[in-house]
Amino acid sequence: MGLFGKKDKKPAANLSSKSYLDIDVKKDGTEYTFLLEGRLDTITSPALESKIDETTPDATKLILDLAKLDYISSAGLRVLLGAAQAMDGKGDMVVRNLTQSVQEVFEVTGFSNLFKIE
Repeated sequence: MGLFGKKDKKPAANLSSKSYLDIDVKKDGTEYTFLLEGRLDTITSPALESKIDETTPDATKLILDLAKLDYISSAGLRVLLGAAQAMDGKGDMVVRNLTQSVQEVFEVTGFSNLFKIE
């Protein structure tokens, strides 16, 4: 109920309307650069995971550019960890251009020590 006993008529929040992730993939030989824009969360992380799974069989370098990533959740961190594991023994994975909010999440969770960050 809202103020003065009136019912609050706001519709329930639609989580998917707030979650979007634009994934732009650039390929240079066996080097793949993923430019991410938006939010990497429970709703959007499966799309990134799928795209990474498509590229890692022949990738020797995987670059994740997070310059336009506003938010990352534990689900997003899990996808990055999976990508690093997929690249283990095959080549390098680099995370670059972290925004301040994403950098803070990396530091709090210890992920800043797990990845090569540029």
